[in-house]
Amino acid sequence: MPGMCLNPSLGRLGSPAHVCYLRHVRAPGTGVAPRKSCMKPASFYHYCPKCGVRQAAPPAAQVFNCSACGFRLFFNAASAVAVFITRPDGQLLLIERAKDPGRGKLAPPGGFIDIGETAEDAVQRETREEVGLELLDLRFVCSHPNAYLYADVTYPVLDIFFSARVSATVEARALDDVAAVRWMDPRQITPVDLAFPSMQYAFLKWREGRVVPVGG
Repeated sequence: MPGMCLNPSLGRLGSPAHVCYLRHVRAPGTGVAPRKSCMKPASFYHYCPKCGVRQAAPPAAQVFNCSACGFRLFFNAASAVAVFITRPDGQLLLIERAKDPGRGKLAPPGGFIDIGETAEDAVQRETREEVGLELLDLRFVCSHPNAYLYADVTYPVLDIFFSARVSATVEARALDDVAAVRWMDPRQITPVDLAFPSMQYAFLKWREGRVVPVGG
């Protein structure tokens, strides 16, 4: 294990302070450095949410099984989207993230999928909210798991990536959770420029041209 850190604030959950380790979350071929990984959501379930009985230990796997009433709760990955947007001159749109995780790092526009929302609708909504653009020719690139560390909790996420075009006349704006927008030559971008390993992996797939028309 390359390193560890203690977070004493986690002791108030009713158990000794938890140790969070540096975890390797590498995208193949990108040389991504290790990222810090702390508690996963399942680790917070010390009591049954149905009957309230304290459990001997938090769930060790992806399923919570109450020792008293038999209630079962499954822990699944959250879903998020991002999109590689190009304009007619071939420039790629990236945002500078305004907040952690990844504050100050580059990323394609995107965000979490709302309950009841399709991935296609989510990526259109997130693009409008973050950079004020409407997408054309939306295509599927790939998906990749991600470990999203926020407020000492590591959320398992499945990131779904698309590509799209915009017209030459539109102007991207830095809006919700965006510090700046940048149009960049994709040939000048290296995977480590991007905020998360999943984005780095998807960027390589997108650059290789492995995209599938949505609905095709």
